[in-house]
Amino acid sequence: MSGPTGGLRVSQSSVRGEGAPAHAPGGIPGAASGTPGTVPGPRGPRRLRGPVRPAGRRGRRVLRGIAIALSVIVLATAGAGYLYYRHLNGNIRTDALNLGDHKLGGSRPNAFGQTPLNILLIGSDARDDVKNQELGGAKDTFGGTPLADVQMLLHVSADRSNMSVVSMPRDTLLKLPKCTGTDGKTYEATQGRRPVNESLGRGGPGCTVATWQELTGIPIDHFMMIDFKGVVAMADAIGGVPVCVKQNVYSRNHEGKGSGLKLAKGTHPIKGIQALQWLRTRYGFEDGSDIGRAHAQHMYMNSMARQFRQNAKLSNPLKLHSLAEAATKAMVVDPGLDRIDLLYDLSVELKKVPTGRITMTTMPWVGSTSWSGKVEPSTADAQKLFTMVRDDVPLDGKPPAKATAAATTPPPADPAAPAAEIPVMVRNATSGKDHGEARVRGRASDVVALLTGKGFTKAKADTEGAAEDTTVIRYATADQAGDAQAVATALGLPASAVQRSTDVSGVTLFVGKDWREGDKPAPPAPTPSKAPDTARPLNGDDDGACMDIQPGFTW
Repeated sequence: MSGPTGGLRVSQSSVRGEGAPAHAPGGIPGAASGTPGTVPGPRGPRRLRGPVRPAGRRGRRVLRGIAIALSVIVLATAGAGYLYYRHLNGNIRTDALNLGDHKLGGSRPNAFGQTPLNILLIGSDARDDVKNQELGGAKDTFGGTPLADVQMLLHVSADRSNMSVVSMPRDTLLKLPKCTGTDGKTYEATQGRRPVNESLGRGGPGCTVATWQELTGIPIDHFMMIDFKGVVAMADAIGGVPVCVKQNVYSRNHEGKGSGLKLAKGTHPIKGIQALQWLRTRYGFEDGSDIGRAHAQHMYMNSMARQFRQNAKLSNPLKLHSLAEAATKAMVVDPGLDRIDLLYDLSVELKKVPTGRITMTTMPWVGSTSWSGKVEPSTADAQKLFTMVRDDVPLDGKPPAKATAAATTPPPADPAAPAAEIPVMVRNATSGKDHGEARVRGRASDVVALLTGKGFTKAKADTEGAAEDTTVIRYATADQAGDAQAVATALGLPASAVQRSTDVSGVTLFVGKDWREGDKPAPPAPTPSKAPDTARPLNGDDDGACMDIQPGFTW
């Protein structure tokens, strides 16, 4: 294989002893390449078509691009040798992708058969070994339940023309879903709202994935998680990442709390522990909140992406080996990314996106009225952002790139059976996900009558309730896809309302909050064409971004 690869690196963490857990993002892919990659599918990742080098040549040649990308950030290693293939595979740890009950079936292909890619990057504040404990935090947190103090959803468009990153503040309050760990222990859904970073302690990263999926309705294909020591090791292996501060900054208050970051005004390349300090800094940046910290992390990630593009070739074998070792030892991934070749293929997909089409955002939020210092998703703007990602709309306001000649039209959907032969279960989900309104009594039966009048004589009302903001049709197996689409067409629902899901056994219509009355759901609001300003969008080519400094933290 030829051609340098870049990598996506991100990593974050926080020190609970500061009252501000750490974070640490990283970079994003390097230069273009024609090497085949993978795309998610209903049965897991599938390899894109293209030449495959015989395994016997792996030990004789150094690849310039084994990318080991992300995990809250993670990094991509540009070029470890397949000489270390087995060894590096042994470094990679895995955990379950989704521990919740609600599992979506994957992203919908576009008209050309291309599929979006959604990866959740998770930064753990775990202090469960000496190396992590040496990097900070109050001693009373050592060995405690880890928190997912950095959470970023990375969305790569179906046509690979653009990439969106959505951060969620660690202090966001959500109702956490029921999760069952791989050890069989079950954590029931929370009755009230809890900080989203607690999701990691409810069985593992798969519960954080389940939490995001329930909130956003975005199918998540993979996750990558990293801890403190991984951030430092990978930052050392990479070199330096330029960052900018508008004034001298020292992140330490009169109580001794803070990351310890000390920088003079201007631009400086940072690495190692100093990079971890940057990514963890809350006291000293902007208003001293987690929101400012997320903005600093976005600057770091964009800067790293540009560094990879400018220095696309890493030729020092020792540096390559160090980078590969650091990345593979630092990560926990889902089973779909548990080998070097799968990570490499993923990096090939990521690096297709030019830095000028990368948009970093923070989930729009409002201050909580019930819990001081915490935030909640902004009902309107957060949903706009999630809808754009779910519908594969670029956040930068630019149109997707035109499909290439290589794109192929997907095979036709499974043909539908006659309407009278399609069993349809109808559930009343009219309360909405926030349960802000009581369900409309008898609504499932009303819609069954409507379906029966359209020829779906096997439609039945389900006694089990549900909660959905918008009406959706879910189906379980590929041979039910055409039947589900036939129901949507009969009701005038868009194709995006049809989803494959393991939550159902057959075609199931969830009558949502948007259809509390009448013969059809309320028309959806038009999909926004650009990320709302409240998401603080930051373009990957913006090399003039510089952090504002909080009063009282200068020297």
